[in-house]
Amino acid sequence: MEAVDLLVAYLEQIGVEYVFGVPGGAIEPLYNALARSARRGGPRPVVARHETGAAFMADGYARESGRIGVCCATSGPGSTNLITGVACACENEIPMLVITAQPSLHLLGRGAMQESAGMGGIDTVSMFRTCTRYSALISHPDQLERQLTTALLSAYQPTPGPVHLSIPVDVQRSLMKSGPAYDLAHLLLPPSAVDDAAVRELQAQLAQAHRVVILIGSGCGEAIDLILELAETIGAVFVVTPDAKGLVSPSHSAYRGVFGFAGHRSADAAMENKGVDLILAVGTDISEFSSNGWCESLLNNRLMHIDSCEVHLLRSPMARLHVRGRIRPVFERLLDMMRQNGGKSLAATSARKPADALMDDPAKQVSDTAPIKPQYLMRELGRRCPPDTRFLADTGSSIAWAIHYLDLHDHQASAGGWLRVTMNFAPMGWAIGGAVGTALANPAAPVACITGDGSLLMNGQEMTVALAEKLCVLFVILNDAALGMVKHGQRLAGAEQIGVELPPVDFRLLAESMGIPGHMIRSAEDFDSLDLDAILRNPGPTVLDVRIDKEEVPPMGLRIKILGAAK
Repeated sequence: MEAVDLLVAYLEQIGVEYVFGVPGGAIEPLYNALARSARRGGPRPVVARHETGAAFMADGYARESGRIGVCCATSGPGSTNLITGVACACENEIPMLVITAQPSLHLLGRGAMQESAGMGGIDTVSMFRTCTRYSALISHPDQLERQLTTALLSAYQPTPGPVHLSIPVDVQRSLMKSGPAYDLAHLLLPPSAVDDAAVRELQAQLAQAHRVVILIGSGCGEAIDLILELAETIGAVFVVTPDAKGLVSPSHSAYRGVFGFAGHRSADAAMENKGVDLILAVGTDISEFSSNGWCESLLNNRLMHIDSCEVHLLRSPMARLHVRGRIRPVFERLLDMMRQNGGKSLAATSARKPADALMDDPAKQVSDTAPIKPQYLMRELGRRCPPDTRFLADTGSSIAWAIHYLDLHDHQASAGGWLRVTMNFAPMGWAIGGAVGTALANPAAPVACITGDGSLLMNGQEMTVALAEKLCVLFVILNDAALGMVKHGQRLAGAEQIGVELPPVDFRLLAESMGIPGHMIRSAEDFDSLDLDAILRNPGPTVLDVRIDKEEVPPMGLRIKILGAAK
């Protein structure tokens, strides 16, 4: 077999189904191997329209499938186009294998077309080293298997993230003597080590506490059932970080809302309650958005931080206790200790307020005026979409509206959650490609991408991939003819109003020109008249061009505060 056939054989061994990318001359041997693989039912290529979109698709696939996302690009600009999506995966701790190409080894340093190996010019290997867990150039065929296995293991340990291999075209074509020599599947299983002494101290502290708040972060997906069991056992209330909202049911009696960017006053009140003895922060990175701007109500000696990532724990030196370890085994051990010791229940959880009581401006959620209120749109999407819908909210006003107002009426638990957002690096357009990858990972579940007109004008071409793959993705475009979050941010900060207006675009017509059904939504009445059930059974994408009330200010006060510009 060729070296690229060996690479694809390893992908198949670990359950990868798709490689997202854009073909080109230097990466052509990999596409030849994927064509051979596809004919026998193995991993196959999915052709993106831009390499950044390919990385976003690999991100969405990894979140939904629980497997590593794989993307590829040719040398030079193909490789650099990937970097934004890869950097996003790095900041959000998404496991991803990134494969890029180079000209043949004997041409490096001679000015070959799109050369980017650092031989006196552009060095993509070094570029990727800043936003991956591992980045290497394979300069000999005998290196391939060892470098590939090292990269795949590095994508999961010590924390998940992207890894990168750059492979010259002649190395890709090299003949190998045998197939895979290693069984990687069992090596990629997450470690189960637990700091037993710290768990014992955690149990002892809980036994003495009278009132506890649990802050659930995005790293809790595999253990959310155990965390909720603990909350119910001890009568604790819980809040969630913005990127963990999709892990829980908003109807749970102990739920107090989102703590952090676009969050809820009820969550702030729960954290600020002076009667709380302990705050358990679980699986959260204590970043700007997930800590409510490094709020003092969280970062004090009531805090006990539980996480598998050492970098996350470094951000909470004021904590009373750090518990290191994979979160599910930690909570299995904790609950087992509590059963053995006959752990007491704490004060009973008070009855939950109605969902509308958590929101700002709840009256606008039922407003049927025109133009349509984004608050109303979020409410109705949550009510009318099936309980297994996966929502992806894009960077900009979309993420703020979704975090604060979107509630799924009867969600079905999944490790990735019913709402996915990207934090920290936060590129516009992530949700468009991410929705395609999500739908490919789980074609049985409807996918709704909530994005803005600015993001759609950046990355909207990826909708045609959903069409080509016959994926049920609902693209909901919040159209206000502006870069909405920037516009409202400038107003809130008293800054110059500049650079925010966008030309009015009819995205329904744009969608139809692509062969995608489109609908114009100007009012609540227009939205109510949609047969959403039929749309979400359609074997292909649908576009909703929603002309939202452009004067409605998204819940973005925290961002303005952190920028130090609020007036």
